[in-house]
Amino acid sequence: MNSKMGNVLIAAVVTLVLLSMSAFVVDQRQDAIVFQLGEVVGVKTEPGLYFKVPLMQNVRYFDSRILTLDAAEPERFITAEKKNVLVDAFVKWRIVDVKQYYVSVGGDELRAKTRLLQTVNSSMREEFGKRTIHEVVSGERDQIMKVLRTKADADARKIGVEVLDVRLKRVDFPVEISDSVYRRMDAERKRVANELRASGAAEGEKIKADADKQREVILAEAYREAQKIKGDGDAKASALYAAAFGRNAEFYAFYRSLEAYKQSFKNKSDVMVLDPSSDFFKYLKSPGKAGK
Repeated sequence: MNSKMGNVLIAAVVTLVLLSMSAFVVDQRQDAIVFQLGEVVGVKTEPGLYFKVPLMQNVRYFDSRILTLDAAEPERFITAEKKNVLVDAFVKWRIVDVKQYYVSVGGDELRAKTRLLQTVNSSMREEFGKRTIHEVVSGERDQIMKVLRTKADADARKIGVEVLDVRLKRVDFPVEISDSVYRRMDAERKRVANELRASGAAEGEKIKADADKQREVILAEAYREAQKIKGDGDAKASALYAAAFGRNAEFYAFYRSLEAYKQSFKNKSDVMVLDPSSDFFKYLKSPGKAGK
């Protein structure tokens, strides 16, 4: 009885081992190829549980997700103007025919990336050689990326790979050219600044001259108006003096003499040399008889 139980146990263990060696699982992120003595006998692209012949067959898995190919260093290309530019790009790709992928590159991801990179660089060299710097930087950048994706995808299909996108991250000048461009831009900006300063100075002088002209006109008009007002005042004063003289000539003469005395004796340092019998002193000698 014990011998039978032992045989059953051994059979069960062997069965479990054979089942474990026969079963394999394909994840939703993977494709699988089943080999028998080194030859491809099956391709599994749907996730699930599968079986194989133990010891005679083996399984190899391949990543079916979208992968990124990003160059370590920017590549140098020449534009239609014979100018060097540095281009930093990346490629989005994935395996769509795992059997063809294995046959073409032996399932080696590094070989597949090398093939894609060569194809993309060749296409970029061709496309950049047709265009100017302005076009590759901004003018036709989207169109270039579309052409690169189409060409790279057409070649990648030959190795069972689909190219989903090719993107230009950065298009820049090499260091030696960038320095020259920056110096030229700096010189251009300084030239424009000098022109603006000169234009501003000329405009400032024009405004200043116009302001001086307006100032002189305003002063002249003010002086003319002041002279007119002064003349009107003098005329009115003369009319008042004439009216006063007409009403009382003696009082007018007396008033004018007082005004003359006030102006003459205002400053004590003034010296006057006059004849004592001069009419200037008539109101000082006999004020009450001056009119007689």
